Amino acid sequence: MTDPKDTRTEAQNDDMMADETPAGAAAADEIAPVDLIEEVRAEAAMMKDRLLRTLAEMENIRKRTEREVADARTYAVSSFARDLLNVADNIRRAFESLPAEALPADGPLKAFADGVDLTERELLKTLEKHGIRRIEPDGQKFDPNLHQAMFEMPNDQVPAGMVVQTVQAGYTIGERVLRPALVGVSKGGPKVAPAQTPSESK
Repeated sequence: MTDPKDTRTEAQNDDMMADETPAGAAAADEIAPVDLIEEVRAEAAMMKDRLLRTLAEMENIRKRTEREVADARTYAVSSFARDLLNVADNIRRAFESLPAEALPADGPLKAFADGVDLTERELLKTLEKHGIRRIEPDGQKFDPNLHQAMFEMPNDQVPAGMVVQTVQAGYTIGERVLRPALVGVSKGGPKVAPAQTPSESK
């Protein structure tokens, strides 16, 4: 037989649990959803930030890769092109060694000179096809980025700092200097006036 005291104790325990459970559950129902929503929001914000960072990094990698591929395509032939410049120089020297006044109007010598000229033009055209351009700056303002001054020439008729003679043609490849032009620069003439800004010209 069950002890009446034990029966009362179980009944009392059930009543106590019945009294406590709704209140505890209600308290849990009031707090847990808010905390859960905040936690989900925080996690979503963190994941969004990570996603945006990853996308930005991938875009930077894509642009860098495109730039490296373009540079490789443009400048891969730099060493080969630099070696060809000596060939271009020798062709030019061969052509200049034949004075125009000494050439006959017709004959083998004239045909030879025309062949040298044609060979040089074809070589320059091929170099230009691959992004290599010749620099012959006679009459231009001296630019240390493109030209290398070999000497100065006094000339009162030319503004100071102008290229008056090209000793050796230079070449660029893409946006880089493959070889600077060796030049003579004017000295002693009037200085080149700086370019005026629109506000100064008014």
